Amino acid sequence: MAKKHVKSKQPNSRMCFVCGLENDFGLKARFYSVEDKELVGLFSPSDEHQGYPGRLHGGIASTILDETIGRAFLIEHQDSWWVTAELSVRFRKPIPLAETIRVVGRITGRRGRIFEGTGEILLPDGTPAATAKAKYFAQPIGEITGSEEFADEMWSTIIEPQDPETVELP
Repeated sequence: MAKKHVKSKQPNSRMCFVCGLENDFGLKARFYSVEDKELVGLFSPSDEHQGYPGRLHGGIASTILDETIGRAFLIEHQDSWWVTAELSVRFRKPIPLAETIRVVGRITGRRGRIFEGTGEILLPDGTPAATAKAKYFAQPIGEITGSEEFADEMWSTIIEPQDPETVELP
């Protein structure tokens, strides 16, 4: 595996299931832009996120892939917002609970207001446990949330002592 340098950290929200720092039931994932225009998400699923005992629920695996691929577009377009148009996930191996899990996303194409990307959830040894392809549709934040103030009220970057300077990727 190779170490990739973290270039920047992306914002978290208050209540999002994936990145909400105040959501007691959420994943509290943190997202980092790294070299090669990839986005890495880090999260530690708990018992509340399981399907079968000791394994991450497939719906939650799909959710974190969706969020990570979608956020990859923010690496170069910080003020853009999107909604998922299509998501296809392939499950390869069980994803364990109570370990820090890495998920990687990247953009593979863009046509007008639609962009496409791919991603994978990696096991601690770097093996892909789940892979995904997705399409997203760009949309103004006011049309999504009903408020232009969403970004100011509920979306902020918080630098934490445990934020990594590098991440290992295959």
